[in-house]
Amino acid sequence: MLGGNYTVLNWLPTYLQTERHLSYSNTGLFLLVNIAGSFTGYILGGFVSDGLGRRHALKLFAVLGALSVFGYLMLGVSSLAILLLGFPLGFCQSAMNAGLGPLLSELFPTQLRATGQGICYNAGRGIGAFFPALVGVLSGDVGLTSAIAVAAVAAYSVVLLCSFFLPETRDRALSSIDLAGNAQ
Repeated sequence: MLGGNYTVLNWLPTYLQTERHLSYSNTGLFLLVNIAGSFTGYILGGFVSDGLGRRHALKLFAVLGALSVFGYLMLGVSSLAILLLGFPLGFCQSAMNAGLGPLLSELFPTQLRATGQGICYNAGRGIGAFFPALVGVLSGDVGLTSAIAVAAVAAYSVVLLCSFFLPETRDRALSSIDLAGNAQ
């Protein structure tokens, strides 16, 4: 999840300048639209996670995240299209993150919750840090646009795959989780 986010957030300004030929100062509006989408995604993604459940929300936002990256990079044929597609791009990448805190909280018993969350989240950050570097490596061979698409879609595909193996934790009382991670 974080690999997809890091890829988009790190490479979006460069993409806008080198591939879309926007000046340094003109990228601000495009980034603002993306940030507005991200802010909205953080808020509404939590409600979706509560409503659909953690697993289904992850699945939904992983698919939408991959589609939004693909659409932004491959279908944005004009500056107006890129500007408008920036909102769903930001929305999907952040909405996916909105349910992560509750999901990780609901996986671990009280005695291990902080440690479990810290290890999982920071392991994800560590692995995610390789995705922007992958863009740098791939871009020399396939171009920046394709490299961003490959890295972000690969990251969101991993989220989708992993979501099939996670237990559904919505409505789980935190006090009912035993040391084995099972709800009592």
